Amino acid sequence: MSSGHRQRDVEQQRPLLEEEEAAVAAAARSSHLEAKQVWFIQDGCGMVCAFITWFLVFFADFVVTFVMLLPSRSFWYAVVNGVVFNSLAVLALASHLRTMLTDPGAVPKGNATKKYLESLQLKPGEVIYKCPKCCSIKPERAHHCSICKRCIRKMDHHCPWVNNCVGEKNQRFFVLFTMYIAMISSHALALCGYQFVTCIRVQWRECSDFSPPVTMMLMIFLCMEGLLFFTFTAVMFSTQLHSICNDETEIERLKNEKPTWERQTRWAGLRSVFGGQPSLLWINPFAGLRLSTLLPRRVRRGGAEFNV
Repeated sequence: MSSGHRQRDVEQQRPLLEEEEAAVAAAARSSHLEAKQVWFIQDGCGMVCAFITWFLVFFADFVVTFVMLLPSRSFWYAVVNGVVFNSLAVLALASHLRTMLTDPGAVPKGNATKKYLESLQLKPGEVIYKCPKCCSIKPERAHHCSICKRCIRKMDHHCPWVNNCVGEKNQRFFVLFTMYIAMISSHALALCGYQFVTCIRVQWRECSDFSPPVTMMLMIFLCMEGLLFFTFTAVMFSTQLHSICNDETEIERLKNEKPTWERQTRWAGLRSVFGGQPSLLWINPFAGLRLSTLLPRRVRRGGAEFNV
């Protein structure tokens, strides 16, 4: 091949390389800006599911408080059960918020640069993978989420009910969410059973401030909701604990991926997810919450997520 042909080939390849480097740099700048803002996925289905979750929790709280507890003749029965149920509801909603608004472990966009590759100090023959969708180097056990449009470290699954992926950084809050929802569901079912027995004994007189048909309808809806929520969240809670103890995500289990990493022991896996030695902080969704993360920030709309 003549020198003229080689020169034309180089000139044709140069714009392509420059365009690719520009795209990677733009993605890196975008990722740097997102890191300073609150994580929120702008997905229509996820936002609707999150709203339904909150609505059903508030509905359960309304029925328990105003239909069953306040009309009760026993003061301490109403106070104790009201405090317990509402405390669990607050913890459940706080866990839901932390799961939804916490970065699940997104890999920075556009980190597939020459400078970053040199910093990895790769050994000869070592293989790394680049995600063609978000221009990032995929760490081990990371998977790309088509809804979040990001690669997520230790991605377990994308849950529309929390409008977010469940990954390395927010799995703890998702486990707490399922636990507290299962607890308030079982509590609501127990209260409904006791209320039904009480109302039947007094023939539905003076057992509620609402009429007997309305009271029965509200309690039946609450029983159905409690049964469905308890079944779903109890199963999710047990599968999440099983995955943590076995150091295997749901995606890795479904794909039957052979572990290329050194699996942690059960206690090491629990400590890595919940943080530190066993304590009450493990079940506290407010642990580690900083006020600065709640302050309003510049809103950036567009793409799969926007930040507030």
